[in-house]
Order: sequence, then structure tokens, then C-alpha cells
Amino acid sequence: MEMLKKFFPFSFIPKDVTKLVVSIIIYVVVGAIAGVLIGLLASIPVVGAIFGTVGGLVGLYCLIGIVLTILSFLGIIK
Repeated sequence: MEMLKKFFPFSFIPKDVTKLVVSIIIYVVVGAIAGVLIGLLASIPVVGAIFGTVGGLVGLYCLIGIVLTILSFLGIIK
């Protein structure tokens, strides 16, 4: 569990609804900004596949972060 807390620092903070919403918004904004930047860089022919893969991993990171935030808020994981 300590390893998850290192990789997803915002997921284990929320103790009330306001902090839950803020944590989810942080993950959504980070995912959106990274998606736009990686989308622009993915149009470069030589490294497009690499940036496409990195974009998928960033999206997956944000999705897992949101799921962990909700599970932590509900008390399912500690």
C-alpha cells in the first residue's frame, strides 16, 4: 500500500467531499493537459508511436488515480 501512496499521492488525501472533488479534478486536468501536449507531439512522424504509447499510459495513470481516490474516500482501501 505504501508503494501506491508514492505513485498516486493525491488519491489518499480526501477525507471529505470537497477534497474528493478537488483530487478528481486534479487528475482530470493533468490528463487533459498531458493529452493535448502528447497529441501535438504524436503528430511527429518519427516519434509518434512512442508519444502515442506515453499518452495511453498517462490516461491509464489518471484513471487508476481517480478509482483509487474514490475507493480511499469510501474506506474500501486504506
